[in-house]
Amino acid sequence: MSLPPMAVEAHDPRAHLQENHDVVAPEHVLLDDGLAPNFETYLFYALEQRNKEAAEARKEGHHPPTGWLSELLGLNRLADTASVVSDEKKAGSDEAATLAVSPAQYRAASSSLRTATWGAIFYLITTDILGPYSAPYAFSQVGYGPGVACFVVFGVMAAYSGILLWHMFLKLDSDRFPLRSFGDLGYRIFGNWFRILCNVLQSLQLIFNVGLIILGNGQGLSQVAKFKLCFIVCNIIWTLAGMILGQIRTLQKFGWVANFSIWLHIIVITVTMGAVAHTAPDYEAAEAVYNITAGPVHTVAINQQPFQPQLNGIMQIVFAYGGAMIFIEFMAEMRRPMDFWKAMACAQAFITIVYMFFGLFVYSYQGQFVLNRAFQGISLYSLQTATNIISFISSLIAAALYGNIGVKVIYQIVLVELFHAPPLTAKSGKYLFAVSVIAYWALAFVIGSAVPQFSNISSLVAAVCIFQFSYTFPPFMILGYLVQLDAMSEDRSYDIKNPHASRIDSWRNLSRWVRGYKKHFIFNTWNLIIFLACLATAALASYTSITSIISGFHTGTSAPSFGCRSPLQTS
Repeated sequence: MSLPPMAVEAHDPRAHLQENHDVVAPEHVLLDDGLAPNFETYLFYALEQRNKEAAEARKEGHHPPTGWLSELLGLNRLADTASVVSDEKKAGSDEAATLAVSPAQYRAASSSLRTATWGAIFYLITTDILGPYSAPYAFSQVGYGPGVACFVVFGVMAAYSGILLWHMFLKLDSDRFPLRSFGDLGYRIFGNWFRILCNVLQSLQLIFNVGLIILGNGQGLSQVAKFKLCFIVCNIIWTLAGMILGQIRTLQKFGWVANFSIWLHIIVITVTMGAVAHTAPDYEAAEAVYNITAGPVHTVAINQQPFQPQLNGIMQIVFAYGGAMIFIEFMAEMRRPMDFWKAMACAQAFITIVYMFFGLFVYSYQGQFVLNRAFQGISLYSLQTATNIISFISSLIAAALYGNIGVKVIYQIVLVELFHAPPLTAKSGKYLFAVSVIAYWALAFVIGSAVPQFSNISSLVAAVCIFQFSYTFPPFMILGYLVQLDAMSEDRSYDIKNPHASRIDSWRNLSRWVRGYKKHFIFNTWNLIIFLACLATAALASYTSITSIISGFHTGTSAPSFGCRSPLQTS
């Protein structure tokens, strides 16, 4: 299986389009009236696309059963692969027949590139950089009651947002006008300003994620080396590894790797639970991070500490539900996007149940001494080292995912769109990509080493970026989508030959806004309230995270920037 469309340029028939500047890709072609596609046009072609997919599904009587267990275990992928290879060969022969690629050939090639099953997407959604290891820390900051409540509520709301994104994708995506990213979906609803906002936040989230990988693995390597290796050297080692790994421009075989990653997480979870149940917490590491001394383990139903650290703890739970940022990329890779809800439902249920149980279990045994990245709080060196090494592998898998997508997002929105850099399919583009990877990981190294505060940095990323994609933007986007859709209720019938002639009034008229909002008044108002509440929460959490970072340096509880002392090492 393959990752987001930006990651498949090596085998993409559209490569010839990108290299031939005389040919324009069909999604950029103007309509017959000389104007860009409007909202009604996207709806029209998306409906055609969904009807086509439904017809193909009905014709595939020979296709193996697509049950839940078969999909999750990957039993259907062999047949899917054979079908896709056949489609790609046909698309390739069609392409070779002519140098000028027609829109029909383009759409056939685009369709053949949609290969992923919902089972593969399930594994990709659960491949995150923190895994469940921040859950015990979240419970230590808020207590049992609020921790369980937040896990359940945020899980339900993340699923709600996922359903909204899935619904809008099905209504606005087609082979003629494909959706490839969160920003693309935002553009079709609100215009270019929202696309830019989404792309900027996505780029920030991805590069901070890579910075967290460097910081977390640097902490782990310093533990494995028993703090005899300078911490900044540990970070440099992982930065160099990322620079090498990042040179892989395609991630088409990433599906089985993501499958492997989730089993690595389960191994670490199991070992960590067994270790904390039979060994004492790592008091030395807890003293270095929290400035607390060894003593009895205390757990509470409701933590009475100040609100600031509690909100930072809650942001760790938000981080667990941070996959919405690349949901659109995943759906764009699916052979049957209508099945995405299955992958999303399984992933959200897995995260809620497994992560919450793990958090409750570890917190019950380690209490106030629990670390963010719980396995690094194991006191027995052999098990601590084993879990660190396994985590190194799973983190590198996450780095391959987030680093690859992150570089390509920045390459496209900054280098290509602003500075007119060559496409990745061109030889010069490949060289520029290699340099971009090095610069990207160097910047991530600066982030992870300048602020060696894992909990506070992850809270800041969750508040500024993740919270928006998982909770703030989807209700806002469905509001804009429904207002535009319902405003069409009194328009003339859509005419494909005259796509911009159906509207009876424009958005300069108040009547169109009123007509669009009032049809689903209660649902629209509900989403508006959620949007405003999430916006306020994100702003408060961002402020809290920033003040916590400043306080960490002022009080001396944080390791120094670009220093040799590990954040888990006492001074």
